[in-house]
Amino acid sequence: MGYGRFLLKRGVQGVGVVWGVVTVVFLLRFITPGSPIDTVAPLDASQETRQRIAEELGLNRPLYMQYLDYLWELLQGNMGYSYISNISASQQVFTKLPATLELAVAASVVAIVLSIPLGVISATRRHQPADYAATTFSLLGISTPNFWLGIMLVLLFSVQLNVFPTSGRAHGFVQVLAAFTGPAPFFQVAIEWLASLFLPAITLGTYFTALITRLVRSGMLDELSKQYVRATRSKGLPESLVKYKHVLRNTLVPVVTVLGLQLGTLIGGAVITEAVFAWPGLGSEIIRAINGRDWPILQGSLIVIGAGFVLVNIAVDAIYAYLDPRVMAE
Repeated sequence: MGYGRFLLKRGVQGVGVVWGVVTVVFLLRFITPGSPIDTVAPLDASQETRQRIAEELGLNRPLYMQYLDYLWELLQGNMGYSYISNISASQQVFTKLPATLELAVAASVVAIVLSIPLGVISATRRHQPADYAATTFSLLGISTPNFWLGIMLVLLFSVQLNVFPTSGRAHGFVQVLAAFTGPAPFFQVAIEWLASLFLPAITLGTYFTALITRLVRSGMLDELSKQYVRATRSKGLPESLVKYKHVLRNTLVPVVTVLGLQLGTLIGGAVITEAVFAWPGLGSEIIRAINGRDWPILQGSLIVIGAGFVLVNIAVDAIYAYLDPRVMAE
């Protein structure tokens, strides 16, 4: 199978997955107890008022007609209007999306910077104190709930030490870039941005760090036992060259796959972290929509997260197939 055909196949499969996500998200409104009319209508609304609201929202139409209308509107980029603010759901969702992407990318950077060196040290110093320390860190990182870790970090670094802000997002990445060429003091804006991003990124990236550390360790141990490593050593190559150019390079192929998959997971998993740090992203918007039963916002947010996860998976498959063409034959 050629590379282009492989990408086309993955793209078609991705469209099918997105369609399934849209269908499930649409049906959630009807299998969840309660009615959207209860959110829009006043508490003392008459039956005639409730019927009129149902007609305006299209809730009195057959289910299949509502579904087809919803699909058609989505194809045009229309996710409906918020029941609470009456603002376009598409506008609200895509306004909040950059903050969530920013947090997910920052958590990924934290994980990559920490996990690869820890995994290498753990594998090359097997059964030594450094290996035990890295393994213990991985176990704690995977076992620690994000919300508890976030609260502990706030209590330590924000309340006790007063080093980082307790919550909120001082600036966005776009504002930092604008400050580089604008009248605002760039370094001040950049430091404030990094300070507000640091604790949420650490909280969200800890589980990811522990996972990649264990993956790098196990991958390097497996590579170090292979015959080509003994052959390169017998030729007199320096040990550092053997470990980092050959062994680590081969180990990073599956790591790339996990990195991409976990990036999609981080986008959806940011909900709890955003709630802890009052981060103005999609996670906070989803919680607000659930509390207010604002279905257009909730549905739009879930669809965007699902579509983002699918796109990341397709990109990972493309990179993996490029690095290892044998994948295209499967």
